[in-house]
Amino acid sequence: MAPIRHNGSDIDHVLDAVRDCVLAVGVRRTTLADVARRAGVSRMTLYRRWPDLRTLVGDLMTREWIGVASRAIPEATSGSGTRARIVDGLVAGVEAFRAHPLFRKIVDVDPELLLPYILDRRGASQEALLELLADAVGEGHADGSVRPGHAGRQARALLLTVQSFTLSLRTMTDEDDPEYDSAALLGELRTLLERTLTP
Repeated sequence: MAPIRHNGSDIDHVLDAVRDCVLAVGVRRTTLADVARRAGVSRMTLYRRWPDLRTLVGDLMTREWIGVASRAIPEATSGSGTRARIVDGLVAGVEAFRAHPLFRKIVDVDPELLLPYILDRRGASQEALLELLADAVGEGHADGSVRPGHAGRQARALLLTVQSFTLSLRTMTDEDDPEYDSAALLGELRTLLERTLTP
């Protein structure tokens, strides 16, 4: 069994292994022994970095969610306003999260894993998303495309909004009715975000 060196590729290898295990059987049925076997390392090697499976899954979720968010908000292009990039990115991000295999598996099989981050505390991925949003809102203040205000508070309000759409949209949709399908409700999200951010 190989030790885990603390470089990104070795940690990513372990996180890939836990992702594969969770996608196969869910979090509750995954063990550190399963992850170690799939990653080709010993359980003791895993314990040196992660005290339990929940911590390991938390690091996996952080990696995956930040990746989704980073890909969703497009880079600035010539002539594109920051507000348009934020709105497009947040709507695309909701769609990407809802389609993400790991997110779907956790929501379907182990939704209780998400409850602490909804009810009790912010996780590392939420902190990273808030930083990303606050920076984008600040850029919008500078170019005049986002209404003036406290960038941190605005970022928190944006995250609360898109988090609720991400987690609860399926409870409000009727995919057989174009008036209430996902596309229609995401259109409402776009309107909410535009009106919230427009000066």
